[in-house]
Amino acid sequence: MDEEYDVIVLGTGLTECILSGIMAVNGKKVLHMDRNSYYGAESASITPLEDLYKRFGESLPEESMGRGRDWNVDLIPKFLMANGQLVRMLLITQVTRYLDFKVIEGSYVYKGAKIHKVPSTEFEALNSSLMGIFEKRRFKKFLTFISGYDEKDPKTREGVDPQKTTMRAVFQKFNLDQQVMDFTGHSLALYRTDDYLDQPCIDTINRIKLYSESLARYGKSPYLYPLYGLGELPQGFARLSAIYGGTYMLNKPIEEIVYENGKVIGVRSEGEVARCKQLICDPSYAPDRCQKVGQVVRAICLLDHPIPNTDDTNSCQIIIPQSQVHRKHDIYVCMVSSAHNVASKGKYIAIVNTTVETKDPEAELKPGLDLLGPITKKFVTVGDLYEPTDIGTESQIFISRSYDATTHFETTCDDIKDIYCRMTGSDFDFGEMERKKNDIFGDA
Repeated sequence: MDEEYDVIVLGTGLTECILSGIMAVNGKKVLHMDRNSYYGAESASITPLEDLYKRFGESLPEESMGRGRDWNVDLIPKFLMANGQLVRMLLITQVTRYLDFKVIEGSYVYKGAKIHKVPSTEFEALNSSLMGIFEKRRFKKFLTFISGYDEKDPKTREGVDPQKTTMRAVFQKFNLDQQVMDFTGHSLALYRTDDYLDQPCIDTINRIKLYSESLARYGKSPYLYPLYGLGELPQGFARLSAIYGGTYMLNKPIEEIVYENGKVIGVRSEGEVARCKQLICDPSYAPDRCQKVGQVVRAICLLDHPIPNTDDTNSCQIIIPQSQVHRKHDIYVCMVSSAHNVASKGKYIAIVNTTVETKDPEAELKPGLDLLGPITKKFVTVGDLYEPTDIGTESQIFISRSYDATTHFETTCDDIKDIYCRMTGSDFDFGEMERKKNDIFGDA
C-alpha cells in the first residue's frame, strides 16, 4: 500500500475500470481501490437476489422468485450500441474474451398510447403503423440522404451544411411531419430532449448512422447486452488492468485524498498512504469537487411475464418520447430476462427510468410502468447526477460524471475520452488501448 503509483483509481464503476485498463496497457503503475466488497460501484449488478432486497430494506424474496443466485440485477439499465464506442473498446482490448453477448430482440416506441416496433428492415418499415404511405416515401428519401451524407464531400450534402444547417431545417427539407421528427430524433438518434432540433445537424446525422450501422450488424435491434448483467463489463476491464500489472483492493475504506499545494499526492486508507501522480475517481470519493446537475429516477421491476404487446420477446427497449407524455425528457424502459442469465427461469427484469422534472419522481415513471402489466416486485431509486467542478489540470484529480438516463453507453464513452484527454494532454486514440503483442503477464 505505501508505494508510489503513477495512477490511483477509486471506485470500480465502468468508467474507472476502462481508464484503469487503458493506463495499465500503456505501462502505467496502477493501484485500483473500492470501498465496496463488489465490482461495479454505481454500475454494479446485484447478486444474489437476497442482496437486492436487503439493499432496499425488504424482507427475503418469496420462494416463487426461484434461486437467489440465478439473479444478477443491474442498478443502472443500459445496452451497448452494436457499432458504438464501447463495443470498439471491448474489441480492441480483447476484453470480449471474458464476456458473451446477446442481441436485444426488439426496439419499440410509444405513440398514441400504443407500443409500435421500430422498423429494423425495409419490409418492416413499409408495413409499419408509425407512418402513412406518403410519409414512408419521404422518410425513405431522408434515410437514403443520411446514409450517403459525407461532410467532406459537398456532392453528398445537397446544400446541407454540417455546422450551420439545423436539424429542424433538414427535416423541413424532406417535408417530414412532427410525428416522424419525434420518432427519428428519439428512437433513432436517441436524444432525450428536443434541444437538438435547433443545433447543427451533423451530430444528429452521425447518431442516425450509428443506429443504422449497429442495426445492420445483427438485424433485430442495434443493442447488445452481456450475459450475467452489466456488472460483467467493469470486471472485464479490471481483469485487463490486472494482466498488465494493476493492483486491485476491494473493501478498502478511503479515509482521505491527500493534497500538497493544491495537487493530489496520494490516498490514505486504514492509516497508510499510497502515493500517486494522478488520481481517477467517481463523484462519491470527491464530493467537494463536484456539483449536482440533476436527478434520475429508476424503477427496477421484477416480472413473471414479458412486457405485453412486444411479441413475447425475452428482451426489448421501449422509448416513450417526451412529447407523447407532455414532458421535457423521454422515459425509457429496458427489459432483459432469464435468457441473459440475469433472472431465474421464466422471470423478467424491466427497468423504467427518466430524468427527474418534478417533486414526485416516481409518478413521472407512470407511463412506463403502465406498459409492464402486473409487477411482482418494484424497487424505486432516485439518484443524484454529478459532474466535476474541477477539471483536474491543476490538482491532477480526474472525476467521472454520474451515469445518465440514456439507455446506451455512448455518453459514458465520451466521458472516458474526455478524462483521458485531460490526463495525458493528447486526444483519445483507440489505438492506445490495443494490447501489446506479447502480454507480459500472460492471460492464463
